[in-house]
Amino acid sequence: MSHSTRCARNRFCAAGAFFIAASFGAASEARADPEGGRSVTLGGAAIVKPKYEGSDEFETIPIPIIIPKFSETVEENGSAITEVRKRVNFRGLDEIRIRVLGGERFHAGAVTGYITKRDQDDGPLLRGLGDIDGGLVAGAYTGFTLGAFQFDAAILEKVTGDDSGPEFRFGVETTQQITERTRIVARVGTTFASDDYMQTYFGVTPAQSRDSKAGLAAYTPDAGIKDVFFEIGGTMDLSDRWLLKAGGRYGRLLGDAADSPVVATENQFSGVLGLGYRFNLPQR
Repeated sequence: MSHSTRCARNRFCAAGAFFIAASFGAASEARADPEGGRSVTLGGAAIVKPKYEGSDEFETIPIPIIIPKFSETVEENGSAITEVRKRVNFRGLDEIRIRVLGGERFHAGAVTGYITKRDQDDGPLLRGLGDIDGGLVAGAYTGFTLGAFQFDAAILEKVTGDDSGPEFRFGVETTQQITERTRIVARVGTTFASDDYMQTYFGVTPAQSRDSKAGLAAYTPDAGIKDVFFEIGGTMDLSDRWLLKAGGRYGRLLGDAADSPVVATENQFSGVLGLGYRFNLPQR
């Protein structure tokens, strides 16, 4: 990974610390501090993911966790920071959802995030193909709840760096409170990718084919279902001070994405593990 790529990722990770903290801390805030009071939870999380879509190698991205709580009592938890945390859902570096409208039954909002750069040195199949810039993500989502299940759809598109076209993600999830201290979320879904997206990340142009160190043939994929995936994650209060978040994701590339010559494996695994500790702040 180049120095400039590391710096770009680190800047985004630092800027996104509050957003992963939102997902990390909102479910645990009341349990972790039942008597109220001002506090800050500090910790770190590590995201492990394939180096690129289709890679059989992995990279680790560290993210700090910072969860401020400025209210003196539980009743005063209507602060702006608390309200923001309730509205943010961290689904990954490229999909941070921010609820704008609705409540428990129906909701809609914005999507942001960051798609990391794909470097031609990320794997032997990519050498000679050139780099694909990383960039900020913008989009929108909507969802509704039916019984114990939440159905949702989102559109995401990289709006800086190389133009790569949109993705459309569809999923259904359920949340279960296993114990007073433990909450589990399970999710299944699929991704539909546009022509431009498929060509950017899974295609090989004639020029790239000529430059390919692996001798890849030219390949032009069509728009279609890119993958299906299953995710499971949990948040646990280990004590009144320690908070734990862990999750894993299995995705399988399908169709033209799976058939791409840049794909080393159709099976894509990723995960996140985070730990935080709550410090009391002086009372006013």
